[in-house]
Amino acid sequence: MGIPTTEKDREQVAGLAKGLAVIEAFGKSGDVLTLSEVARLTGLSPASARRCLRTLETLGYATTSGRYFSIAPRALRLGHAYLASNALPKAAQQAVEHLTELTHEAASVGVMDGTDVLFVADAVGRRSLSAGLGTGARLPAYCSASGRVLLADLPDDEVLALLRGTTFRRLTPRTLDSVDAVLEEVRKARAQGYAVVDGELELGARSIAVPVRTARLAPPAAISLALRDPASTVQESIERLLPLLENASRRLASWG
Repeated sequence: MGIPTTEKDREQVAGLAKGLAVIEAFGKSGDVLTLSEVARLTGLSPASARRCLRTLETLGYATTSGRYFSIAPRALRLGHAYLASNALPKAAQQAVEHLTELTHEAASVGVMDGTDVLFVADAVGRRSLSAGLGTGARLPAYCSASGRVLLADLPDDEVLALLRGTTFRRLTPRTLDSVDAVLEEVRKARAQGYAVVDGELELGARSIAVPVRTARLAPPAAISLALRDPASTVQESIERLLPLLENASRRLASWG
């Protein structure tokens, strides 16, 4: 007996799903890829990966040089479609630029995407030029301030499900890399209304994030500040920056 097919399954296009998986594989690698690397990253067979790559090449979304494939500039159309059709990125960009003017620190707005935070707006401060993430950048939710405040908006059972599906890596000696330890920090963020990550993503880097709560934001968002080699203590950073972050969150929540 075959596996029952739901109406939702029948409406899906398998080829489209495979093609998008191939495009995302390049985002994960950050470089050119061979056919075998694409197959490994996507879980597709080499034959299926080849068909996807050749189709993307024909449509102008990929290029090839010898045995190596890369994404073509035309792929930017996919990201632009989101930026052009969603009000959040424009409002978020205005919010982070204003926040950076006030603090001279790098500011970002992110949303959850699987087990990562996907950043939809960013602005870089003069004192922290190397701390900017860039629109479209991703960070693991478990060890980022934005990720922890976004996880804090979920009930514990959903948080646990996401964390159990996460591949933990110790990015620095300070990185929390267990479900229990991260869950404790998520609960702390839920109780206090903000999260601070100090040296877990990168030694010398500190970030502070607060949620942006409004019915018009779907999915929910987080706004954060990133400090590079801060001279202040964690508590001093909180006292200086948290009120400005909370005000920026309120401004973004009431946009439009």
